[in-house]
Amino acid sequence: MTRWENYVAAATKIIGAYTGSLPLHHFLKAFFKEHPYMGSRDRRWISQLVYHYYRLGDWGRELSLTDRLVAGTFLCEHTSSDLLKALKPEWDEQISLPLTDKAALVGLPVTATRIFPLSDELSPAIDAEAFGLSFLQQPRLFIRVRNNRLDKVRRLLDTAAVPYEVFENGATVALPNGTKVETLLTEKSWYEIQDASSQQTGTLFRPAPHQRWWDCCAASGGKSILLKDQQPGVQLLVSDVRRSILDNLQTRFAAAGVKNYEARVADLTSDRFPETMGQQRFDGIILDAPCSGSGTWGRTPESVSFFKREEITKYQQLQKRIAHNVIPFLKKGGSLIYITCSVFRQENEDVVKYIEENSELRQQEGGVIEGYGKGADTMFAVRFS
Repeated sequence: MTRWENYVAAATKIIGAYTGSLPLHHFLKAFFKEHPYMGSRDRRWISQLVYHYYRLGDWGRELSLTDRLVAGTFLCEHTSSDLLKALKPEWDEQISLPLTDKAALVGLPVTATRIFPLSDELSPAIDAEAFGLSFLQQPRLFIRVRNNRLDKVRRLLDTAAVPYEVFENGATVALPNGTKVETLLTEKSWYEIQDASSQQTGTLFRPAPHQRWWDCCAASGGKSILLKDQQPGVQLLVSDVRRSILDNLQTRFAAAGVKNYEARVADLTSDRFPETMGQQRFDGIILDAPCSGSGTWGRTPESVSFFKREEITKYQQLQKRIAHNVIPFLKKGGSLIYITCSVFRQENEDVVKYIEENSELRQQEGGVIEGYGKGADTMFAVRFS
């Protein structure tokens, strides 16, 4: 067996054992720990094969597992591959062809609906074809430059010969996935790792000095840091249902220099939650709701194969429950920012409709934030008042 055939065999073994019960990168880490004889190059090639396989979604199920693994490399890569040179040299010679021509060589049409079988659930504003085909490409890594340090960041990236793109806003920088940002940019206060679409949600915040804001599903705190960077004088409450997550948030806040905030554990789905808040009222509430995460599945493509359609409705019910419990704490005339990293209509437009039907709030602006054209996540964000 050649080295390349061994890689395919290892990838086949991983796919056969993987059930989707934990993130793929955690499963791979455990697998390689059990096979310590595999070096870093072996792990890289095997991981790439497995990820390419899952990027295909439902496409190519009629192929043998081996053929589908090799086809995944052919369809997802654009430059010559040593694996294809060894196993399918005639494909490697055509690696730069457009997708339709590659599909003709493979012998199966490549369509968005075969890759992403839940296209009928998408928000209406999403281009189903472009979104589905985007799974064939790994998303990029993004940072948000803080404190007017773009020139310094660019200088360090140029010195390290790292390719990058600066977006028009002058703060969003796209890097190749896998870039060791912490090693290149050692001054943590200069930037935050944050997807481009997540950064764009901040255009809806627009806080004023001394206003009181609540990031009610704060998670790691990326939106709160963005809010504080826009208006350091904001009085901020952050909450999450998990103490461990808030501990991580506080560590991240300390590194970012964020001070003067309150943090509390809160189960926003509990019937008794409202009575724990007393008479507090907020000028702005950020509801970055728990969701399917479907807009981020380009980073975790295994999700396409293991997600069940009925889970969308379960997430929607959770989102409605949280919205019902937090809206009463918004001041009259205040702003609710509803955010998901979902591409599904039920979690997006349908929840907007629910909020409008069950409160005095009305959508003012926002909607789908397309990430599939720029190697970013796709999100949904709406400002109500």
